[in-house]
Amino acid sequence: MSDQARRTVVVTQRFFDDETVGYLNSHRCEVRLAELPPGEADGELTEGALVQMLADADGWIVGHARVTRQLLGRLPRLQVIARRGVGHERIDTGAVAELGKVATIAVGGNDACVADHALALMLALSHRLRESQMQMNAGSWAILTGADLYRKTVGIVGLGRIGRGVVQRLRGFEARILAVTGSPDEAWSRQMGVAHVELDELLASSDIVSLHAPLTRATRMLIDAAALARMKPTAILVNTARGGLVDDAALLDALQAGRLAGAGLDVFQSESDPSCMGVTNALIALPNVVATPHSGASTREGLVRTNRIAAQCVVAVLESGAPPPGCLLADGRQRAATT
Repeated sequence: MSDQARRTVVVTQRFFDDETVGYLNSHRCEVRLAELPPGEADGELTEGALVQMLADADGWIVGHARVTRQLLGRLPRLQVIARRGVGHERIDTGAVAELGKVATIAVGGNDACVADHALALMLALSHRLRESQMQMNAGSWAILTGADLYRKTVGIVGLGRIGRGVVQRLRGFEARILAVTGSPDEAWSRQMGVAHVELDELLASSDIVSLHAPLTRATRMLIDAAALARMKPTAILVNTARGGLVDDAALLDALQAGRLAGAGLDVFQSESDPSCMGVTNALIALPNVVATPHSGASTREGLVRTNRIAAQCVVAVLESGAPPPGCLLADGRQRAATT
């Protein structure tokens, strides 16, 4: 096999396992792992830095970098952009298709770990784990009264793969489950005991509201000051989906005013809007907020799964095949073939 027959795949994500590197190597792909500055992710790389890394790349396994029309125009050799994850609001899919390239997502790789993470946040907040440890660190062993997750009413906003995984886990707690979703599967919902309601009813009735919707024009700022005002003052908000679903400033105000009992946050507005960083810092300082740095999908097992799916997508495209089911995001190959 000649070197000319081999393709270059650049990975701009941390935690890329040796087995997946071996899989790519076995399919004539040379893998180059980007050297990221300590503590930084690829979303913080400049366009110039990305062009330098990707100039000779045939495939790109990407995390949170912005995939813009301008960037793609500077990378004529690049054929496939494989997102290691499922969120794709930072990828200009129209530009991908128009420029004759392919974009994919890693469907199914991190569903289980994000669903687990959502449950972990629910339990941590209900049992006031952060508050208790903060008191103990300060020398007080006074017992704080928490709340059960058992038989509580939990509202699920978005019943995709992760939302359904949360529902399955909540059945073990005998929770009453309400849901808002764009296209309900009535048969599945009956089997799982899910009641479909309007958002206002879900907010007013739920002890916990857990967000699992994609970020679109319709869902941006879905949970704003008015929505938060509809929730019980004893309720908890959990967001493991996207930061733009929630008005973080309104959430901070509700928590500080005692109009909401707590929040579990894995995502923040400041991830896409640095001007919101002050609000993020104020949120994570609150004792009734359990926060993580968009790490819900970052289990060892979940990363291996998403690495492998992203790699399978890259190989499929480079070998002129079809990516795994549900993974194709944008496909400009036919357009490229006719130009």
